[in-house]
Amino acid sequence: MLFPAPLIPGRLLRRYKRFLADVVLDGTGEEVTAHCANPGAMLGLKDEGARVFLSQSDNPKRKLKYSWEIVEADGAFVGINTAHPNRLVEEALHAGLIPELAGFAGLRREVKYGRNSRIDILLEDETGGVTYVEVKNVHLMRTPGLAEFPDSVTARGAKHLDEMADMVDQGARAAMVYLVQRPDCERLSLARDIDPAYGAAFDAARRRGVEAYAIGCRVTPQEIVADRLVSVAAL
Repeated sequence: MLFPAPLIPGRLLRRYKRFLADVVLDGTGEEVTAHCANPGAMLGLKDEGARVFLSQSDNPKRKLKYSWEIVEADGAFVGINTAHPNRLVEEALHAGLIPELAGFAGLRREVKYGRNSRIDILLEDETGGVTYVEVKNVHLMRTPGLAEFPDSVTARGAKHLDEMADMVDQGARAAMVYLVQRPDCERLSLARDIDPAYGAAFDAARRRGVEAYAIGCRVTPQEIVADRLVSVAAL
């Protein structure tokens, strides 16, 4: 995924009200407010003074013309925009990055299913079989090399796990794909101390046949590319 225009560097002043971030732009010193498309806690990624990169929109209807895309943390670029993972995973699936999910005949996004939910990606094979793919963005790293999910309580995530297991019960396949938007993690685990209920829902879904995969990203101010498998460790 190439960014359509060069990102604008700056320094983070504060992230607040979940979806807002004040940033001082490099060069001009202008203070701007950027949209932060990330509902999580962003542990370790929102320190004052952190180097950040913003995209700029020319859409006059947007209230905020800047969006926070990347933060530099732990010596690496980390993608924090949760609007991108579905597209990144779709690109990875077309590239055959996850062999178990390769060979599909069709791919659709945001398909209604379950109890008033939408699946991120629906894969269809030539015989009419389907695979429900739920994508989760991951950027928490508390131990070097180990990515963790979630970084805050996610009742919605637990609900989706249960609904995907229901699809397996009905004869479909279902898979969780955890997209690690950072280049410095080679393993993924659950942050069970942060959300025990999600951990329990994950365990139940796995017992019912829901699959789990993780992929990592190369992140630069020019592009984000899902480029490797990440081992799913000790879940």
